[in-house]
Amino acid sequence: MAIARPIVSSGNTGLDSVLNGGLPCNRLYLLEGTPGSGKTTLGLQFLLAGVAAGESVLYITLSETAEELESVAHSHGWSLDGINLFEFASTSEVLGESYEQSILHPWEAELGNTIKLIQERVDALQPRRLVFDSLSEMRLLAQDPLRYRRQVLALKQYFAGRDITVLLLDDMVGSGGECDNHLHSLCHGVITLARLTLDFGAARRRLQIQKLRGVDFVAGFHDFEIRKGGLEVYPRLIASSHSVKFTGEALKSGIQALDDLLAGGPLRGTSTLVTGPAGAGKTTLALVYLAAACRRGERCAIYQFDERVATLISRADSMGLGFSQFIADGLLVIQQINPAAISPGEFAWRVRTEVEERGCKIIVVDSLNGYMAAMPQEKQLVLQMHELLSYLSQLGVVTFLINPQHGLVGSMASNLNISYVADSVVLIRFFEAQGRLRKAVSVLKHRGGAHEDTIRELRIDSKGVRVGEPLANFRGVLTGTPEYFGADRPLMEERQRED
Repeated sequence: MAIARPIVSSGNTGLDSVLNGGLPCNRLYLLEGTPGSGKTTLGLQFLLAGVAAGESVLYITLSETAEELESVAHSHGWSLDGINLFEFASTSEVLGESYEQSILHPWEAELGNTIKLIQERVDALQPRRLVFDSLSEMRLLAQDPLRYRRQVLALKQYFAGRDITVLLLDDMVGSGGECDNHLHSLCHGVITLARLTLDFGAARRRLQIQKLRGVDFVAGFHDFEIRKGGLEVYPRLIASSHSVKFTGEALKSGIQALDDLLAGGPLRGTSTLVTGPAGAGKTTLALVYLAAACRRGERCAIYQFDERVATLISRADSMGLGFSQFIADGLLVIQQINPAAISPGEFAWRVRTEVEERGCKIIVVDSLNGYMAAMPQEKQLVLQMHELLSYLSQLGVVTFLINPQHGLVGSMASNLNISYVADSVVLIRFFEAQGRLRKAVSVLKHRGGAHEDTIRELRIDSKGVRVGEPLANFRGVLTGTPEYFGADRPLMEERQRED
């Protein structure tokens, strides 16, 4: 029975999480990706982790100059001190005095001599970590696919007898952008980086572990960004691996009539979809529950895709919800999300950070239409939101999803069918009565148990939110054009806030 090898850190916390700890040491790995996908940056992170551990490391470059590598390192605030750099476009000071040529360009050199130079330098330095950048230049030198594969196999056999963890970089240019299956079979593990250019917004990057022998890694695509300090990898969320015990109590809003609609309020670990036309009060309804939680000392977070944060805070404060104070006390965090500049993986990671590091108990996503704009395909949106809601549910977090519908009056619909994901659905509609435009609220679904099937008036004024008595005399509520023909008494009027 084979003994599991010790693992070494890849130098990247997020990637180590995907790898469930790191890479088995003394093996040959392939890091492939198109130009600009982050291979050099990740290779440097791998070597810098070795330097931090007191190991001898070597960077062999056939493609980039020392000046270019210094520039990459400087952009991340790194120093290359401690990294032995072997450059194939350098002077004899790097190659050694025994060579007559002062400059050795890869396209002028014989492949066999190039391999020999590499082996001599490795024998002299005896590094524990090595990055080879890149295999594309070796393809050019070989000029023949069979010869190239033989040389890669020879390199693998050479490294196999030494205590070295090797990272081979390949920009996939010589292979026409396609995976080299033969090369994959030679390597112990394969990591693929991809850079995706969308029709609008910033480019998206993601990585995938194609194979890794003897390691139970997290499969699938993982979004990442290249920021100062290296690659910021967002491991794909797997809800089933997160669970805590919690009491499924009802979340109170402080407004009895509103709580009665949901038989006491949303339960811990459930999600509530608040849907209706623009301006009906969907966000405000969720903010009432959030403000009540902050008063109890619970930490909350709002992810704002549509409205400006300053406008949201001002509006909440004007209704007496006290958001400015909650933010100052550290109970409330509001994040402005730019859909054109965030990946779904990063969004899920932000939510996880709030829940796991800050102990956030209530999450508001405003709105799902804005979230959808951050996704290239609707199917991905529903799947990833379902996984995120499952994760929040298992940690006892209450989630409010704001879902605007198209149109203000008349028949309305949503371009996103996500109601089946939510545990509760609250519907808000405009209606006309006595020449006034008013709002009605009702509950369509509540998995936590029984709920009111009545329609109540929703009133938002300078003193906050009110929910009126049940209104019996309605026609056409679900058509989108409800009409009230009952008595005047149950209807509520505007209140003036006292200074």
